[in-house]
Amino acid sequence: MYSSLVSKKAIVSIVISISLITLTACGGSDVSSSPTNSATPSESAAASGTVLPTVTNIAGEAPTITAPQGAAPTELVSTDIIVGTGAEVLATSTLTVHYTLMAWSTGKVVESSWTGKSPATFGLSQVILGWQQGIPGMKVGGRRLLVIPPALGYGAAGGGPIGPNETLIFAVDVLGVS
Repeated sequence: MYSSLVSKKAIVSIVISISLITLTACGGSDVSSSPTNSATPSESAAASGTVLPTVTNIAGEAPTITAPQGAAPTELVSTDIIVGTGAEVLATSTLTVHYTLMAWSTGKVVESSWTGKSPATFGLSQVILGWQQGIPGMKVGGRRLLVIPPALGYGAAGGGPIGPNETLIFAVDVLGVS
């Protein structure tokens, strides 16, 4: 009887110990020893009350961009809407693209290559910094949303229909790369 009682006490002690260890492990500190990813641009924007524009994802058709809300992001936002499967754009590439440009401050389309049905072709090194930083890595057939702060766009000077210090919203479709 004594050994039976000891065995039961030992089993209960082991079960309680395992339970405590499990609870301690599950309810541990909020500090992680493994690296974590920081918030995505969309999460950061949402935390600040900013609602980023959305872009339709129908390949081969002119995109529709929703007007943004709130303060414009101060850093480049680059989000794939459609992931292409063709050749990859490099920093030194010459591109053929369709694009639509919206001004953040007005929520209105300023320019679109889709209007004239004629895509644009140029070297990536010949365009604004926002494109130079936001387009590499895209593949032919892809569509990407770029939200470009003034420092990576036309800056304080503006340009053409773009006012000074304007945040730019682009929907870019890569049609070809060389």
